[in-house]
Amino acid sequence: MRISVLFLASAALLATACNAEKGAATANGAVEVTAKPVPAPNNGDWSTVVSKTPEGGFVMGNPNAKVKLVEFGSLTCPHCAAFEEEGGNSLVENYVKKGLVSWEFRNFVRDPFDMTATLLARCGGEASFFGLTRNLFKDQREWVGKIQATDPAKMQSLQGMAPAQQFSTIADLGGLKAYASMRGVPRAKGEQCLANETEINKLVQMNSDAVSTYSIPGTPTFLINGEVVEQTATWELLEPKIKEALNS
Repeated sequence: MRISVLFLASAALLATACNAEKGAATANGAVEVTAKPVPAPNNGDWSTVVSKTPEGGFVMGNPNAKVKLVEFGSLTCPHCAAFEEEGGNSLVENYVKKGLVSWEFRNFVRDPFDMTATLLARCGGEASFFGLTRNLFKDQREWVGKIQATDPAKMQSLQGMAPAQQFSTIADLGGLKAYASMRGVPRAKGEQCLANETEINKLVQMNSDAVSTYSIPGTPTFLINGEVVEQTATWELLEPKIKEALNS
């Protein structure tokens, strides 16, 4: 099957490091943002405005925001989970909800565990993507730990499975089907998404596109208005860049 060929051919991409250059520590100076908040339509909340992008990501917020932030992230990357813990709420509350920044998350899949969780996170589309993705980061140690605690012989047996069966088995090992079901993705739909060859091939292609277009060094990597922002893998380092772009 084409899916098998693509998945095996993407092994180098799936092993990409989780650790973009962090850069030197810097004080997050009290720079005031001069850009004025943009009211959401119908007195709404920009953080509830979510759409899928042509590149395959999901974007939250004002589509015409002055700063368009793109995050390339992996659900099994500890540094991505740390970014969510340290900066996710601040990014949404202080910038996205005010209509100043749109936040696009593009999955950069590194391994079969990541592919499994990603297929489920994307399964419900715009309605549940950010909620599931952010929760998977919050609980990353728990569900990844469950998979890693599996009997070695059982883990070895995964190698002989077709990709769809492998992802379904990994989801069972990590309790991810029930996890997604409690967050808006019914179990039957989750099973379908785990076997969706088109979506799996799309995610592999997204990795290839990210590497060829932006030379992604690892995750998380960020773009601000289409340009890679070097050495900003933490919220402490990224927020000043966002403020700088807003004040320019």
